[in-house]
Amino acid sequence: MRTILIAGNWKMNMGPKETADFFGQLDDDAQKNIEGVDAAVCPPFVSLSAAFSARKSGSAVKIGAQNVHFEDNGAFTGEISTAMLKELGCDFVILGHSERREYFGEDDAVVNKKVKKALAEGITPIVCVGEVLQERKEDRHFDVVKGQTAGSLDGLTADDLTKIVIAYEPVWAIGTGETATPEQAQEMHAFIREQLSQLFSEEAAATVRILYGGSMKPGNADELLRQPDVDGGLIGGASLKPADFSQLVDIAAGQK
Repeated sequence: MRTILIAGNWKMNMGPKETADFFGQLDDDAQKNIEGVDAAVCPPFVSLSAAFSARKSGSAVKIGAQNVHFEDNGAFTGEISTAMLKELGCDFVILGHSERREYFGEDDAVVNKKVKKALAEGITPIVCVGEVLQERKEDRHFDVVKGQTAGSLDGLTADDLTKIVIAYEPVWAIGTGETATPEQAQEMHAFIREQLSQLFSEEAAATVRILYGGSMKPGNADELLRQPDVDGGLIGGASLKPADFSQLVDIAAGQK
């Protein structure tokens, strides 16, 4: 049985003060160690320390980052290394997000280097794949996701795969108010799992959590999480509001 993961991607929102406020307002129930549910938030780099300081003692909410560089250190102005994230205590790092791919030119080869580096440091990568609207309209969405999955995970082993989380992002449903139907989400999640089976092994693929990353919120989470291959959500806007994030955790707990 795969444990549901509700992971908040705060993007370029929530400075240190807002981060402290968030944890202060977060429902105590959402921070408990709920069997069958993991919860995590991924603040901006400048707010990571504030998140660790503000997180209540004994809280089960994990903390991750939104990006990382693939080199250990050096003349990479503005970048952050896996060792830095590890020193802070980060459990997760989001890699290959559609916004990194679109706005910062990250391709599968770059994502692949980052995935390998995160694994080497013992940080769980949340590897994002997904198609834009035009690609779906042209019926190329399966080919696009297949290529991103293979490229981002190139050179990894079946054992590596069991330490990775995949997030499917229908890019056309991010920040637009649009959401893939539960059937569309399940179709793509099942397709991704089949690709993982072919690339690695059926056994390894069965362990991988595949998150839905297209505007999951309290109003649609229950139906999405009921799908057999939807193992949680990479949450954008709804993760910025303590009440909404808490509700998503509650909804996930209700699936078990």
